[in-house]
Amino acid sequence: MPQTMDFEQLNQSGWAKTYLLVDESTQKAALIDPVYDFMETYLTTILQRGLELQYAIATHTHADHITACYSLRERTGCEYVMWKDTSCLNVSHYLEDGEIIMLGSIPLKTHFVPGHTNDHILIESPTLLFTGDFLFTGQGGVGRDDLPSGRLLSHWNSLKTLEQLDANLLVCTGHEAPGTAMQTLDWNRKNNPILNMNSFEDFEAWQNEVTASLGSVSKIKTALPANLFAEIPDVIPWME
Repeated sequence: MPQTMDFEQLNQSGWAKTYLLVDESTQKAALIDPVYDFMETYLTTILQRGLELQYAIATHTHADHITACYSLRERTGCEYVMWKDTSCLNVSHYLEDGEIIMLGSIPLKTHFVPGHTNDHILIESPTLLFTGDFLFTGQGGVGRDDLPSGRLLSHWNSLKTLEQLDANLLVCTGHEAPGTAMQTLDWNRKNNPILNMNSFEDFEAWQNEVTASLGSVSKIKTALPANLFAEIPDVIPWME
């Protein structure tokens, strides 16, 4: 990892992961997939460390939690960053496929990978790959494709994007069971069942089995409208 880059996962509870990336030479920071529930913790961290929040990035439209991206923009003046054709409102910087944005001296490259949602992206730094719900670690496989705008075949085709990426990138996913260790892309190529499948039919069968076992997304009726319309509801049931 470059000496000028600091990186950590901030959320201390739950399965959703939020990553803080800092260019130490400028103290500019980015938050990737921040969760509204923990926003005050993020702001405290940024203040205590003397950081300037430059970007709040959502890898996709989340259905299982409310994003903190637009709230962070309102509080700090940072850019709210998403894919160019997202349906989410109040985004201030729309990314193109292959676009590179600079976090101080750190290049962050966009890869468009529709499937889990139609606005899903990967964010690639020189040593890290932020995959959101597109790719999980090892047996976690990938995110489900039965939620709004999800498409099985698109996800399967988008997996080809990973073939061009460096094997040593550390895969930083959007969700993992507590205690799951992050692994490289090369490790996942060997240990993630999805990356070892040879046919769309196998992928479809895996998705159908996993979706049936997961059931419904309990927070979707609150989280999805909040993310699409950039509005924090008066009542957030799980925060009461």
